[in-house]
Formats: sequence, structure tokens, C-alpha cells
Amino acid sequence: MAVFIAGLYIPKTMGQLSPICRTFLSVHASPIPAIGSRRSVCSKLLKDPNVTRRPPFPYMEKKYTLLRSWLDRTTHRFDENSKIIVVDGAVGAGKTAFAKQLAEDLDMLYMPEANMDAIYINPYGYDMRQLDPQLPKNIRSIDIKKFLDNPNDINVAYLQVELYRIKFCQYIDALAHLMNTGQGVVMDKSCYSDFVYADALVKEGYITKPARYVYQEVVNHTIDELMRPHLAIYLDMPVTKSLEKIKERGRDYEINSKANSASFLTKLEESYKRNYLKQVSIHSELLIYDWSDGGDVEVVVEDIERIDFDKYTLYDERMKDWRLPKEQAWADQRMKYTNDKHQLMELFNICRLDAPELMASGNDCEVFNQVWWNAPGMKYAEGYNADYGDSNPLMRLKRPKKFSFWE
Repeated sequence: MAVFIAGLYIPKTMGQLSPICRTFLSVHASPIPAIGSRRSVCSKLLKDPNVTRRPPFPYMEKKYTLLRSWLDRTTHRFDENSKIIVVDGAVGAGKTAFAKQLAEDLDMLYMPEANMDAIYINPYGYDMRQLDPQLPKNIRSIDIKKFLDNPNDINVAYLQVELYRIKFCQYIDALAHLMNTGQGVVMDKSCYSDFVYADALVKEGYITKPARYVYQEVVNHTIDELMRPHLAIYLDMPVTKSLEKIKERGRDYEINSKANSASFLTKLEESYKRNYLKQVSIHSELLIYDWSDGGDVEVVVEDIERIDFDKYTLYDERMKDWRLPKEQAWADQRMKYTNDKHQLMELFNICRLDAPELMASGNDCEVFNQVWWNAPGMKYAEGYNADYGDSNPLMRLKRPKKFSFWE
């Protein structure tokens, strides 16, 4: 039946419009199902070679604006492999090699485990850890190697908070990548499992309970801003096997570490199994494997292909984050993760005065600022240091990157 409005014959009029105009007029027309959790993942070998992904939106250089959302629908980029997969497991289980191979087999982006280089290596390649001799002891650098060398270091609590912050930042990048390219992401650990290390650290006495409370408040204040992963994979391994693998890897800082003890690794395993696996299974699919003697990634791929991500209803908790009602809701999420990363990271600005190891005196802060901001490449903001290769800094109107830990 034809429809007339104000003398317009709608089918005929729509047929005369350009594709862009038709997209603009129909963008809010109907609710969107759980497109972010389409039925089944497909390995690269089984994909139709004639189907090509849309050209990626350059989200690192450009903003995804409201106007662009009318012309570039987020859900139109998605396919069955537009998923977030996080890989966790016991120490020494081979998570990195597994995650890399899984990403290759599924034609997804691999994101390595977050580390403190994001903070200590400045945009010009200078390692800020070289400044430690000039700094007071309680505000010197701390990373995994230093923790393994001295797990009782006063800065271990700061390390735990900062690692969560970096993982949170990385997860935003994963969401932005998925929504702007349609390509899925495989992550080596994520901010969702980070708390198991905080639990083990406080039980071993490496951080205090007040510091643990501050850490938990930071997590509670930030984690709900993200969309939980579609799938979590856990590679299980007994503690005795983990200790054997640590020796086989031959890294001196791991082998001789006081932290890599049976006690600490046991507490880590308990926190994973009693807390993390239980929590993540509420909202995401979960696969657990005994990886004591390694395993076949192809078998895991086959198991993933059997998962029906689209079987859940409106009232199920699983995949809830990926059931957005309308196209504009997807655009809003995409704009948040693409454009508003600064604002999301500002959620970490929580003032807590009850954890002394997370605080520094005024005099120490003054020394830190004098040393830190006079280091090579740190005098001016990124892009404005002519001494380090930046061209025409006086003519630069904006910074080259949307977010940097160096701001």
C-alpha cells in the first residue's frame, strides 16, 4: 500500500534519493539486535574469501562525530568475528604464544600484555627509569622486574594501581579498534582480571589493606564504563608445573625472585578460580583448558566456533553489554571510546589519604617535578620539542595523538 505525506509519494521519492540521503533518513528507523554478538566465530580458513571488510576508519587521527555516525554505521562494520577475547592463565602457561596464534587463526588483532613501558618510555624513546638515582626512594620507578627482585618495595602498591590503569587504557583501545574497523581483538590479560594480583599481593603482605581498598575504589569507579568481553579463556596449570616452566624459560629475574614462590602462585591461582572465573562467566562465555603440557590452538578455535553468541535473550546477563537497542546507541559508544578517552582516564583522579605508600610529601613531589620534566624530550609537550626532531613546533595547532600518558 502506498503512503502519502504532504503530497509526497514516499516509495518513489526515496527511490530518487542518493544512497547517502537514504542512509541519513533511515539511521534511526529500527532497533538493532545483539549485532555485537553474532552467532558464531569463524576461523580465517573457513571465511568466504570474496567477503572483504570495510576500510577502517582512521580513529587515531580523526574524531568519530555525530555527522560521521549518520554516514558510517558502526554495526555495518561488524561480522561474526567482531569480538573481544581475553586470555588469562597460570604463570608460565604460555598465554602470549597462545593469544598470538589465536589472533592469527581468527584474523583478529593481537594486543600484548600491558606493562610499565607505557609510562616509563617517553615519546622520544628515553627511558625515564634512568632518573631513579636523582629521585627520593619512595617515588622511584617500579615495574615487574623490580617487583620480582624486591616484592617488599614500598612502590608495589603504586605498581598495581598503574598496571590496572594501563590495562584499562588498553581495553578502551580494543573497543575503539573493534568499533572503527570491525576487526575482533585478542588480549593477553585485561583489566577485568587484574584484581587477582591485588588479592594475592595483600595476602602475601606485599601491599597493605588500605592500599587494596584504594585500588578497589579505583576499579569500582572506572570498570563500568567498559563493555565486557565476549569470551574469556583460561589456561590452567598446577603451581608445581608453573614453577617448572619458570625455570625452563631461563629468565634470571624470574628464577631468583622471592615473589615467584609456591605460596604467592597458589594465592594467585585461588583468586583466579574462586573470584575471576566466577565473575567473568556471568557476563561472558568462558572456556577453561588444562595447559600443563601445552595444547592445540586449533582445538580451541573449533570450540570457539561452536559457541552460539546469539542465543541469549533480552533478560540474560551474558552478552548484555552487546545488546544495544538502536544504531545511535552504538554510535554513542563508539564516540565515547574513540573521542573521549581523556575523560575516561580522568576517572582515576580519586583522592584517598589512607594509604601512605600511595602518597608522597610536598618536598618529594617538588624534586620529582624538577627531575622528571627536565628529562630529555620532556620540557615541552609531545610534538613541540624541536631538539628531538619535531618540525615547525610554532606552527603546530594540535598534538599528534589523542591521548598520551605524558600529558
